[in-house]
Amino acid sequence: MELGSIEREIRIEASPEVVFDVVSSPEHLKEWWPDEAEFSPVPGENGRIGFGNPADGLDWQQFTVVDAMPPRRFSFRWTHEEGTTAARGNSYLVVFELEPTDTGTLLRMTETGFRERGWAESKVAAEHADHVTGWDHFLPRLAPYAEKVGAGR
Repeated sequence: MELGSIEREIRIEASPEVVFDVVSSPEHLKEWWPDEAEFSPVPGENGRIGFGNPADGLDWQQFTVVDAMPPRRFSFRWTHEEGTTAARGNSYLVVFELEPTDTGTLLRMTETGFRERGWAESKVAAEHADHVTGWDHFLPRLAPYAEKVGAGR
């Protein structure tokens, strides 16, 4: 198995504009992925996303917006050390590409950066497996949420 990237593709019965909002705005993001999100969807902006129960203390991850090109592409780097600039070699890059279809949107998600971190093969494999499990849990929540948001517009 190649551990360099994770790729997923999902069809969503909502417009690319709606899907872009759902993958790029903190208010929508936390409805299907992290438990908390604090960032502005502007290239170069830094923020953070948090996972877990707020009462127990969230596990905060650093988050930097790379691209925000509505309604076609949103990308960010995450998991770099607080106080450092997100870059190749210290963070993962997640890219959401949106393509209109007859009835909605085809979303392609790619996460890369596993091999670039300089880790031993066992650490790369463990991190990759953890992220595969995470995306397999969270991405199926995106489509029904985006469809609900789209129906309300």
